Amino acid sequence: MAGKTTKAKQETNEQFSSGVATSYDVARKAGVSQSTVSRCFKPGGSISKKMREKVLKVAAELGYEPNAIARSLITRRSNSVAVIISNTSNMYYPDVLSQLSQRFSDRGIRVLLFALESESDTDDALQQIWQYQVDGVISAVKLSSEQLAEFQKRKKPLVFYNRFYSNLAVNAVCCDQAEGARHLVNDLVAAGHKEFAIICGPEDSVVGVERQQASEARLKELGVTSIELLDGDFSYECGGAAIESYREKRGRFPDAVICVNDMTAIGAIDALRYNHNCKVSEDVSVVGFDGIAAAHWASFDLTTVRQPVGRMTERAVSMLLDRVENPDLPPEKCLFSGVMIEGTSAKIKQ
Repeated sequence: MAGKTTKAKQETNEQFSSGVATSYDVARKAGVSQSTVSRCFKPGGSISKKMREKVLKVAAELGYEPNAIARSLITRRSNSVAVIISNTSNMYYPDVLSQLSQRFSDRGIRVLLFALESESDTDDALQQIWQYQVDGVISAVKLSSEQLAEFQKRKKPLVFYNRFYSNLAVNAVCCDQAEGARHLVNDLVAAGHKEFAIICGPEDSVVGVERQQASEARLKELGVTSIELLDGDFSYECGGAAIESYREKRGRFPDAVICVNDMTAIGAIDALRYNHNCKVSEDVSVVGFDGIAAAHWASFDLTTVRQPVGRMTERAVSMLLDRVENPDLPPEKCLFSGVMIEGTSAKIKQ
């Protein structure tokens, strides 16, 4: 009996040493099914802790590693998604990207990042995305009707992040930009501000344009007639440049400056303080959008609208993966309210 056992072990060892160990080899030696082995290596797989430890121990002994490429050939999925953003995006997006990456990683999905010079520069990125055969795309940039049609033709799930198309049947997760703008404007006007400057974003930024238009429209609804639109590009530098532009044109500063993002607001604050010795809030109120970490530093303490990044990224990931699993799901749009953060950078109605 001992001789037969030794011979069986030798035959098994020879088979394992003849090539790379497979899930079949692990399953046979561990005395489990191949599906059990697969669940051990799948994030969130349904399997007991004891069984997982047993299978992983055998896998380590055999030097087994799951082959993602082979698995993708079987499932016809790459287990990867693409995320498209613009380089003109501000400091708000690193947090978004970090949370998207973590949430996809928890589900065993890899993220390919495509950063564009501007929102209108998407053709080259899409050509690369098609080549990578990703399972779906989250886009934080606008796409043309022709590009949307290409997604439909290829049957690739697409979810827009912070881009809301009211006239198109697309999947989207967005913060209510107009609502946030109205809150800021209402409080500034109620506090007695009469002359306003709005520092805009890039012309091809859907979010920047929406915030600017919503702010301007609400000011006019409240009877404000002194409104100056100033060029901007979401950068720190454009905040200071816009302040200089307003002063050169009007010979004074506005009562309040509405910036379409926080980084521009921080640039405006520094320009007012250090270039013109203005007291922010007392002399000029400054507000922003997004709620980036720097906005809460004591030196800025910016009044802003913070976007619920955690809830938005979780919904975007779930929305996309639901449509990877079931391509026939109808389009869905989720609109989240921002949170008004009352800092000391602006005099507002309490």
